[in-house]
Amino acid sequence: MPELHELTANAAAQGIREGEITPVELMEALLDRTNALEPRLKAWVYMDEEAALLDAAQKQHELEGGAPVGPLHGVPVGLKDIYYTAGIPTTACSRLYAGFIPDHDATTVALLKGSGAIVMGKTVTTEFACMDPSPTLNPWNPFHTPGGSSSGSAVSVASRMCPVALGSQTVGSVLRPASYNGVVGFKPSFSRVSRYGVIPVSWSLDHVGWMSRSVEDAALLLQVLAGPDPNDSVASHEPVPDYLDGLDSALPPRIGVVRQFFWEHADEEVQQHTDAAVEKLRLAGAPVEEVDLPSSIATAIEDQQVVMAVEGAAFHQPMFERRGTEYQPKLREMLGRGLSTSSTNYSRAQEHRQQFIVEMARLAEQVDVLLTPSTPTPALADLTNTGNTMFQGPWTSCGLPVITIPSGLAESGLPLGVQIAGAFFKEKELLAAARWCEKVLDVNLAPPL
Repeated sequence: MPELHELTANAAAQGIREGEITPVELMEALLDRTNALEPRLKAWVYMDEEAALLDAAQKQHELEGGAPVGPLHGVPVGLKDIYYTAGIPTTACSRLYAGFIPDHDATTVALLKGSGAIVMGKTVTTEFACMDPSPTLNPWNPFHTPGGSSSGSAVSVASRMCPVALGSQTVGSVLRPASYNGVVGFKPSFSRVSRYGVIPVSWSLDHVGWMSRSVEDAALLLQVLAGPDPNDSVASHEPVPDYLDGLDSALPPRIGVVRQFFWEHADEEVQQHTDAAVEKLRLAGAPVEEVDLPSSIATAIEDQQVVMAVEGAAFHQPMFERRGTEYQPKLREMLGRGLSTSSTNYSRAQEHRQQFIVEMARLAEQVDVLLTPSTPTPALADLTNTGNTMFQGPWTSCGLPVITIPSGLAESGLPLGVQIAGAFFKEKELLAAARWCEKVLDVNLAPPL
């Protein structure tokens, strides 16, 4: 068996169920790993080691007593610090929420706990999950951005401090940091997972998502988290299939490569790297064809920025009017822009976006999956921003499910990834296709810590 901190969530859960390891042993190993790395990486904003060990001991007691166990029994998870956690601070890494302790859990947190998972702690986010960079450092190179806004979640998973962690995505806040740090990042279809109890940025763009080190773990978390929620009127009532069934037995998917826009804005190394990955998939048996984006891509990014700014301003307005100077600069600028945007411009942006959603849904139905580079470049050598969001944003704006998987290293030694998108609520097929690609590419990255 690999070292305990190297275990994926699925492997850890299986080892616990079969008595090969205990929840306490696993938690102790992860806490040791965290204590060794956290002073350098700054991935966590809150952790109560004593409480985590007590929870692990309780999970072990339940197992020994023959109590029914869930699919994540005894597995530690990290939570981005915008998820409500009863009795635990939820600050969105902002002085404006300092000391805020919710009296209830977000639906996703309650589902994780119900599956037997242990909340290990709260991971660092950029302030209110927006643009100003966080103090978290990239474990591959501390002079390069780790991405954002889910920087702590991506770094904690990449550095083996926890096997999985929840993030969120309004533009590119799961997929980009996941790719920059060499892990799997997954964002399901809009409304597939409840957002109740998650501090919002934009009601019509926000997605729950997560980081893991395997496609299998991404599927396992979706199995736990997908479904309707009476507390979230947007949460879908679409049936929830068994996402793990047949995950490893999928046939080669029909891949639509989206060169338009993505290759145009990628650097030469990313272009060549993605071409090589596509060729490897083709040689392994995947039918590959090139597909074109709809014309509505022309304004999609600008429209998304308008919607995000206006809806973000709507949430923050009462506090912004009283304490606006306390927000970090880029977020303060975005909220000011949102408050000054006319209703006409907001309506026009949403109208354009609805066209984009419809046209992207049609595109996704033409093939089994769509494939692009995950980012235009590896993680930037610039700690003043969180990186370029243009390759992830379109998938968030249209709401299609998408996953990034590691595909190798750049010459700089930094991770690269490929994005794979599917049709609405076809996560089962998307995850199976991503698992097939993951096996063919056979890339397992670990930062040089």
